[in-house]
Amino acid sequence: KSEGSGELWHGHVSAVTVAPLYRRLGLARSLMEDLEGTSANVYNAYFVDLFVRASNSLAISMYEKFGYVTYRRVLGYYSGDDSEDALDMRKALPRDKHKKSMVPLDKPVLPQDLEW
Repeated sequence: KSEGSGELWHGHVSAVTVAPLYRRLGLARSLMEDLEGTSANVYNAYFVDLFVRASNSLAISMYEKFGYVTYRRVLGYYSGDDSEDALDMRKALPRDKHKKSMVPLDKPVLPQDLEW
C-alpha cells in the first residue's frame, strides 16, 4: 500500500510470506522488487518501509541484502504476551535523490509517535 504525505509519501510492506517449500527461490526478492517498482513508477513514492521483529535476524538479514537499512526502533510495537520491539526498515527510491528517508534516527520511538 502507499501512505504518508509530502516527503513521507511511501510504499509500505504489510507482510511478505513464502511457504517453506518455496523458500530460497528468489520469490521474496521478486515480490519486494515488484512493490518497489510500483511504489516508484506508479505512486512516485520517496521510499518503501516495513516493520520487522527486532529478534527476526533471518528476515533482517534478507532485507539488508535487498538494500534496506534500519531507520529506527519502535519500542513495544508488537504487543501481547511476548511484547517486542520492531525495526522500521527503509529503502530509498529514485525520487529521494539524497536518500534522506534512510538516515537513521538516533533514538527509539514509541508506537504512538509513528506518523501514520
